[in-house]
Amino acid sequence: MSDQYLTAVLEEAERVAEQHDQIARSTDQPAHEYLRYAVLRVLEGEPDATPGTVPPSDGLTVGYGSDEAMFDSWGSSEDWWETVPPQDACTRFRVFFPDDHQTVPRVIVDVMAALGAWRVWTGSAAACGSYDHRERREVHYLWPEGHPVEDLLHERLTGSETAVAPDGGRTGDVRDRLVVDDHPNPQNNFEPRTQRAVDEAMDVSLLSKGGRYEVQSASGNRYEVDVIGESCTCPDWQQRTPEGGCKHVRRVDHEIKQGRVPRPDGRLPTGPN
Repeated sequence: MSDQYLTAVLEEAERVAEQHDQIARSTDQPAHEYLRYAVLRVLEGEPDATPGTVPPSDGLTVGYGSDEAMFDSWGSSEDWWETVPPQDACTRFRVFFPDDHQTVPRVIVDVMAALGAWRVWTGSAAACGSYDHRERREVHYLWPEGHPVEDLLHERLTGSETAVAPDGGRTGDVRDRLVVDDHPNPQNNFEPRTQRAVDEAMDVSLLSKGGRYEVQSASGNRYEVDVIGESCTCPDWQQRTPEGGCKHVRRVDHEIKQGRVPRPDGRLPTGPN
């Protein structure tokens, strides 16, 4: 599912670059600017934004800006940064949704996971100083500048050639570019169960600080992994508690070590170990 949503965001960002290029004229990172504006258009359901690709969800409003700039404006009065401190070179998305939702709407979670952003705060909009949205809730995501998604958009805009991926596909394919390791460890470094977990198509995203991650399998099933408590909600873990962890625990551990997802404390990845 996440590759479908990433394709939707990339298509919309390409459309933005072609039709609304003025939004990036004042920035040194136009791809980043096109993408975050595309996220706004996709989630808010703009009439000409990727029709039929992303399911509509009424009442969504998106705001975004530099995390450091937001901290400079509101850091003394709001508690957004108690969980994760302000991050350098990061966009903070603020997505508002109706307060009758008990959880964050699935479409927000899926689009942000596809983009490579991670959740850092959820709560009442009024408690966050958003008085124009005081009867709503909001969720915050961080997304770093220079994320590999920007390279994908650059390739689409320039029409540059892409190399053949390890599985014989093209690196323009979402799963190849974002899951396959550019600097893989020799296969004999992993025991067979871990190697299978590394090779299998899965999407991993940080749900919250403290080491809670969501893993989406190729079948579409979603499981929650707690790397601190060493647990998973999958049937394999619940029924057998295999030594060394189930494939989802192993995959999350690998993604953290490779710097592809934020660390359990919510800090930005520092790159492969």
